[in-house]
Amino acid sequence: MSRIGKLPINIPNTVNVKIENQIINVMGPHGQLKKKISDFLIIKINNNEIIVLTKNNSRQARSLHGLYRTLINNMIIGVSNKFEQRLEIKGVGYRSQVQDTTLILNLGFSHPIQLQIPVDIEIVIEANVNILIRGINKETVGQFAATIRNKRPPEPYKGKGILYKEEIIKRKVGKSGK
Repeated sequence: MSRIGKLPINIPNTVNVKIENQIINVMGPHGQLKKKISDFLIIKINNNEIIVLTKNNSRQARSLHGLYRTLINNMIIGVSNKFEQRLEIKGVGYRSQVQDTTLILNLGFSHPIQLQIPVDIEIVIEANVNILIRGINKETVGQFAATIRNKRPPEPYKGKGILYKEEIIKRKVGKSGK
């Protein structure tokens, strides 16, 4: 049995959880999320706590036990407090801006890079170089942050590029002159 899967999930007072036909529906002050639960698992709600149980002791049920407990916990955290990811742009002339539903990045290429912002994500630009990505779904927030970072990953010689806030880049020594 999974150590993480055994832990109960506390439901805050502002969050409402419903389970119908192996589909869990979590509603909170910031939005609503739905997820289909595997047939190997049973979800029970007791006194503002969710408990995830396995139907049998098969290998697949054991492997999904901790995963689904964490996914449900992330859904509850997301609808009560949004997830955030911060990115920092370093480099001369590198900047970002938001127009309608498009994120425009100027990263030293001959053309600006335009990315469509997903519907459930909110982006805040601070001082043209700090990007704050906020949303209720942890997976989409993390994936969109990784997509942005992938457009110009930080390079080890000068440290230019897009990096996560407080990420440490191991710097390399350049060529040594004679």
